[in-house]
This record gives sequence, C-alpha cells and structure tokens, in this order.
Amino acid sequence: MKIMSFLAAAGIAAVLLQAPASAQTKLSRDEIIQSLQGAQNKVDISADELRKQALENIRKYPGDDASQALPLAAKLAQLRQFVVEITFDFDSARIRPESYETVGIMADALHTPYLFGQKFFVVGHTDAKGDREYNLKLSQRRADSIRDALITTFRVPPEMLEAVGLGEEQLRDPAHPYSEINRRVQLINVGY
Repeated sequence: MKIMSFLAAAGIAAVLLQAPASAQTKLSRDEIIQSLQGAQNKVDISADELRKQALENIRKYPGDDASQALPLAAKLAQLRQFVVEITFDFDSARIRPESYETVGIMADALHTPYLFGQKFFVVGHTDAKGDREYNLKLSQRRADSIRDALITTFRVPPEMLEAVGLGEEQLRDPAHPYSEINRRVQLINVGY
C-alpha cells in the first residue's frame, strides 16, 4: 500500500512540476519561418525612407504624441513579419545575455532555404519613456546591434539584413505607451 501511495504522489508531483514548463510559450525557428516565408516581390519601401518618415513624424507632431501613423505603416503591416522580444541593458544597445538564444533562433530561421535570397528589415522599437528623438536614435542603435549579432555571431549574410530604428513612432499598444510590450524587434520580409 505504501508503494502505491508513493507512486501516486510521485505521479502527481511529476505533473505539477511539468505544468509551468508546458504553460510557457517557447519561441521556435519554425514559427519564425512560417511567419516570414511567402512569395512576395521586392516592395518599394527603403530603410532610409522609414527612418526619414519617423524623424519627420517627430518634427511634424512634436511633444509626447506619437499617435500619428507613419505613411508607410500600412504597407509595412501587409508584409510577412515576426515580432520578438529582445532585452537590452538600460539605455543601451547591448543585448542582454538571456536574449542571445532568441537571436540565435532568428538566425537559424534566416539560414533556411525557405528564406534564402530574401531581404529583411530588422526594425527596433521603444516605449514612449523619454525624448522621442532620443528613442529614435536608441532604437536604431538596438536594431544595428541585432543586425550585427546576426551577421558576426550567427553568420547571416549581411546583404539579407537592414536595420531600421523607429523609436516610439509605431507603438504596439498606443493605449499604454510606457508598457514594455512596445519594446520589441520586428523581422519584416521585404522580398527578393
């Protein structure tokens, strides 16, 4: 009888120990590939245009209001893309060590034949804390940092990637501009 009770308790403990792990969503290479792949011709959006529009948006709508959509935002929304959370040191473009696994999974996806020959924007975003122009520059440095890590550490061909920082000009959750959900990196497929 003691053996049966012990086995039952061990079985319950095993289920309880597995519950939190299975409740977590794990980023996968296949999810990234499925989100990014798809035949599309090269789109008529350049990284320089995006940067210029973000800066113009700040100057046209000064202050803390970043609620005006960028003119190219609708085009970007139609493209194949994937959003990842990358953590950086505070007020820095240094990728935190715990995010290197995510960057590695991104690189693994970009090395697949399904995405070969295509070009991607690595787009950095911030929340609305701080000055908008400063956030624009910080997001560019962070996007550059992700691009550099993908190229140097994970050997993604440099011609596949272009870094763009949009600061707080495209908040993911405009109702909560200071929320950490607005701090993110997008991979956007801009075609062949």
